[in-house]
Amino acid sequence: MSNRIRTGSVAQDNRSKVWNFFWWEDGKRRCKALGRFPTKAAAWKAAKPLRDALETQPQPKSNVPTVSTLVEQYKLEKMPNRKDTKRTYQSWIRVHILPRWGQSAVTELQARPVEMWLESLQLAPKSRGHIRGILRSLWNFAMWKQAIPMQVNPISLVTVKGASKRRKQPRSITVEQFQKLSTELHEPHRTIALLCVCFGLRISEALALRWSDVDWLNGLLRVERGIVERNVDDTKTDESRKSLAIAGELLARLKMWKQTTEFSADTDWIFASPVKLGRLPYSYTGVWRELDRASEAAGLGHMGTHTFRHSYRMWIDAIGTPIGVQQKLMRHSDIRTTMNIYGDAATEDMREAHGKIVRLALQTV
Repeated sequence: MSNRIRTGSVAQDNRSKVWNFFWWEDGKRRCKALGRFPTKAAAWKAAKPLRDALETQPQPKSNVPTVSTLVEQYKLEKMPNRKDTKRTYQSWIRVHILPRWGQSAVTELQARPVEMWLESLQLAPKSRGHIRGILRSLWNFAMWKQAIPMQVNPISLVTVKGASKRRKQPRSITVEQFQKLSTELHEPHRTIALLCVCFGLRISEALALRWSDVDWLNGLLRVERGIVERNVDDTKTDESRKSLAIAGELLARLKMWKQTTEFSADTDWIFASPVKLGRLPYSYTGVWRELDRASEAAGLGHMGTHTFRHSYRMWIDAIGTPIGVQQKLMRHSDIRTTMNIYGDAATEDMREAHGKIVRLALQTV
């Protein structure tokens, strides 16, 4: 509540020259005539009994929810459903947002104090950008619930320098480096790496593939789900859920693996774990350890599973794939994520680009 609303104010009527005392009561503006005075200071002094009475009145409780209360409602109604995203949101909220803002009214989340607070956090700019995004979502949620009036979201005015820049350049490997790596990988990790680098799959998508996702007749692979920490979930984005053309050479490799694995039913995971009796696919941790071992043996140093997706992006660019086709192959919902240019792609163009990548990857594999 502003000081003027709490203590009232005086103003002179230009026509009658009478000073009036104004204050707010029950949401309405009230007025009482004070008389004629030579100065505003004199009128203000004359209004002292009224001001004293106003200040001693019990102030009504604000209906604006606290951030802590709003967070609990947000978790129930608007928290993202994807388990990996939900876990990340809950971590930022628990560790950073609630300790600082939990007992504050939502309306106290204003641009300047929030931006100064974010700057004080010992976090990477990208992480601070994620926290800003959650605060913005909380403000939008409060307006959606009509807990506060519709207005400009003040968090949209908050800037985080470097939030869109990476601290570390993502790593890509060349075709020759991939071939060295593949000779060191044991199955099924060699086939996992091959699928990731030929389709740009995220590891969560590769491990979540079932044999029923392969359309052998039409040469298509359906990417329909992801798996994170043994929890089967949706793909990262709606655009990621797609049917992708499979080159004949890669389809033959998949057939070889299907004949090798003991879990080859349509409902089985393509990379079912024998340790889990086929009920779950290989774990990300197991894949990462094998990849780390093989990359060290190949003299390539440490690399993560996302290296394959970055490499795929580099390879499809190197073979002269149009930017629109690249966007579709990378399954990006926004072309700016691929490259800041517009474009589109036809299925045959995608199949041709994919075939070139497969032939590169299978040169000596």
